[in-house]
Amino acid sequence: MAQQRRVQVAIIGAGMSGLCMAATLEDAGIDSYTVFEQADEVGGTWRDNTYPGLTCDVPSRYYTYSFRPNPDWSHFLPPGREIQAYFRQVADERGIRRHIRFGTAVTSARYDDGRWWLTTADGEEAFDVLVTAAGVLRVPRYPEILGRESFAGPAFHSSRWDHSVSLPDKRIGLIGTGSTGTQIIAELGGTVRGLTVFQRTAQWVFPVPNPRYSALGRAALHRFPALNRIGYRFWGWSFRFLFCRAVVQPGLRRRVLSSICRWNLRLSVRDPVLRAKLTPDYQPLCKRQVMAGHFYRAVRQPGVEVVTDPIDHIEPRGIVTADGTLRELDLLVYATGFDARAYVRPMQIVGPGGLTLDQAWADGPRAYRSVAVAGFPNLFMLMGPHSPIGNNSLIPVAEAQAGYALWWIQEMRAGRVVAATPTLAATDEYNQSMKAAMPSTIWVSGCSSWYLGKDGLPELFPWVPERHTELLRHPEPADFDICWSGASEPAVSGEPNAADRRT
Repeated sequence: MAQQRRVQVAIIGAGMSGLCMAATLEDAGIDSYTVFEQADEVGGTWRDNTYPGLTCDVPSRYYTYSFRPNPDWSHFLPPGREIQAYFRQVADERGIRRHIRFGTAVTSARYDDGRWWLTTADGEEAFDVLVTAAGVLRVPRYPEILGRESFAGPAFHSSRWDHSVSLPDKRIGLIGTGSTGTQIIAELGGTVRGLTVFQRTAQWVFPVPNPRYSALGRAALHRFPALNRIGYRFWGWSFRFLFCRAVVQPGLRRRVLSSICRWNLRLSVRDPVLRAKLTPDYQPLCKRQVMAGHFYRAVRQPGVEVVTDPIDHIEPRGIVTADGTLRELDLLVYATGFDARAYVRPMQIVGPGGLTLDQAWADGPRAYRSVAVAGFPNLFMLMGPHSPIGNNSLIPVAEAQAGYALWWIQEMRAGRVVAATPTLAATDEYNQSMKAAMPSTIWVSGCSSWYLGKDGLPELFPWVPERHTELLRHPEPADFDICWSGASEPAVSGEPNAADRRT
């Protein structure tokens, strides 16, 4: 170990993927890393989002790090507060906190003279490797509505929920009916003075019950840790076998899931007028699939109104729709999603020769195998372009990407590699193969969603999740421009990375 090179690694973000990268380095015996987090706590999206009804749409047994099962989940689908507590616990157990600089935003990262120079309020600092783990859905998106700032009552984005505002006595206006909006409706419908839902696009809803795990079951998981591993593998296989394949492979799975969505609406909403409002004009699964067990029951409650007329403007008293109707409100909530293409922005990344990442991505984000970018040496992105965020749990995605970054970091530690960046040819070939595979996915069937990029194609992974894992398990040095150290020979591309050895 003493003969190995000390590689300084910078990780941007202490959310799920940033903690995953840090834990991966810890498992490899690497402590020369620094995590930059602009907030004052870990957790990322699960720290920021605290709205009523917040629940993950992935089974809790599968929404865990493979190296750290959690026997204490209370429900089949984990509540947001428990997920945040889980990530805080991982940071504590792994000793990651001592590497985190809280309240420190990185404004720019510049590659110069073989190192990445990061700029913060404290000045510049150099690192050998830069890993971005800023998350996928983190920058709130607000609608461009005339008079939005004029509303007299409290108004906030769903990811910036103000818990000082009481709810039961309020007439609440909710703009947006995506995954977040449906969860809020399911939680508040029938429990507040009034809930007016302004719906631009109807959503297909897949009925997923969320039963509570018993105390006896949790005790058994503590007593017999092997049960945790069995649960992780079973629910991971089930999730990938059913939902993850249905969106990328035509066939029986897709037809079955689509039929369940259609029958769920038909059987749950008997009022033909309300059902017409809630019926999408596109195929199920085309957008991010909404998972909810009691959304339709909540939307039928007294005091809940679904408005499909376009919003004309907002005034101090409430919202005025295109037909001239004013709906007076006490509270306004924007469940209008996030900038899905923010990636590392607003941080500026500058590669050799002054090429910025924004310039390299002028025609849209492009990466090599979702994790590296041509022309930017020693840069690895977790949840980068075309990650399988639409057809897998994000945690195994982050683990595969962190393991890939670790493989290259280990090559640098061993003194074989100084710097590596994927070639433009390999990047183009990979992106062309994805584009060729995209027509078989449900995402191109005609709906408009945040999945779509500038070219109208989804910025998602068009194959089954297992293929993504395989692509990252076996790095291909031939696809990279590499600065070798001395006369060292290239590493064997088929050697398993440390993440494989760990799991």
